[in-house]
Amino acid sequence: MSSKINHENFIRSIADLLRKAEVELPDDVVDALRKAEAIEENQVAKSQLQAILKNIELAKNHAVPMCQDTGIMIFFAELGTGFQPSFDLEAAIKEAVTLATVEVPLRPNAVDPLSRKNSGDNTGPGIPDIHWKVVPGKQLKITAAPKGAGSENMSSLRMLNPTETGSIKNFVLETVVNAGGMPCPPLTIGVGIGGSFDAAARLAKEALLEPLDAPVNEFEKEILNAVNALGIGCMGLGGSTTALAVHVKTAHCHTASLPVAINIQCWANRHASITFGEEE
Repeated sequence: MSSKINHENFIRSIADLLRKAEVELPDDVVDALRKAEAIEENQVAKSQLQAILKNIELAKNHAVPMCQDTGIMIFFAELGTGFQPSFDLEAAIKEAVTLATVEVPLRPNAVDPLSRKNSGDNTGPGIPDIHWKVVPGKQLKITAAPKGAGSENMSSLRMLNPTETGSIKNFVLETVVNAGGMPCPPLTIGVGIGGSFDAAARLAKEALLEPLDAPVNEFEKEILNAVNALGIGCMGLGGSTTALAVHVKTAHCHTASLPVAINIQCWANRHASITFGEEE
């Protein structure tokens, strides 16, 4: 999707983007859930997957959020070096979040971490959380990825010893076992390896945006098979599909450290993108 940009149109487009992310899952996610339902032999798990698919259908048809937890507002922005906006992009995204909170509507989820006072409009210091990346070109691509707390709370980060590369798979399995049914499986699992403490977490969250039908390497396949062999299954009620996909992103790190982050996503792997500006 491509769009021209001015201040008012930009705010309107981002609010609509949030609506799309909240009410309609990407095709690759829906297809993965359908495949999981088709192969599931555990009847309890199969019925749960059928309920999820019906939920997705109803949300799309009625243009309502697919989950009562509409998440915390997270954006990934790829800013072209030749893209020159005439207004404050971050301020405009914040305005769009406030607008979407009323219109979609979104549950107000943003609170002060200590007082727990709710801002009421899904904004506040550091929220929306916008990850900027400068890229070649004259376009701005923005991906909205609202993230629910049920799955986010089950995520983990650990600074492993540099010699413990062989422990990464076990760390993922430990995280999934500890999570059980709380993050509403079947999951998408993002794994970030390397970088620094905070960079590993960003890599793990970015990994959640990878298409679920994209080719995977042997390491990702090995972890996915091991996770599904746990038998936790849909909603933690047993079955053959605990995770739909495992995606790993890496970055070079310090010789003395091995940061590993695991970002857990529920079945509702919500995200949607829009592109502004001139095509090359």
